[in-house]
Amino acid sequence: MSHKYKIRDNAKPYFVTFATVNWIDVFIRNAYRDEFLNSLRFCQQRKGLEVYAWCLMPSHVHLIAGTHQNPLNEIIRDLKSYTSRRLRELISDHPQESRKEWMVWMMERAGRRNGNNYDWQLWQPGYHPVELSSWAICRQKMDYIHYNPVAAGFVDEPAGWLYSSARDYSGGKGLLDVNLLEG
Repeated sequence: MSHKYKIRDNAKPYFVTFATVNWIDVFIRNAYRDEFLNSLRFCQQRKGLEVYAWCLMPSHVHLIAGTHQNPLNEIIRDLKSYTSRRLRELISDHPQESRKEWMVWMMERAGRRNGNNYDWQLWQPGYHPVELSSWAICRQKMDYIHYNPVAAGFVDEPAGWLYSSARDYSGGKGLLDVNLLEG
């Protein structure tokens, strides 16, 4: 990870993004999305992860997050590691996963090419944390997160995407507990 992309102050919020290898659309099945969200909830409850904004897309995740407990880089490392192992099980065991052989092949291939893995890789390396040092930067990243499903053509309005915090910022209640940021 370059010097530019390091978490220096865990008390500040950071914009992070991590994507699946080869941008595989893993998160199109409820079982996979639910597992990822349950893992985020676990990190919130047990590791001190504070989620300020989020969006789960078919092949990647955007978060604005921080912590006042465990270091954020350790939480993200553990989240990526656990979800990789757990989603491997779910993909392998899913009775209606028509893409199973192809997905497993792609992820095993990626794992063999990465010296840090033995046989499987779900996530691309890194997550490029960007410290949100001002409200203007924070607002820009939050808009980017919430409008990502709109730009992808999945919904017409950000709050229409179930798998993001846009509903929370629109006065509703989303799927995760979110610490709302205000300028």
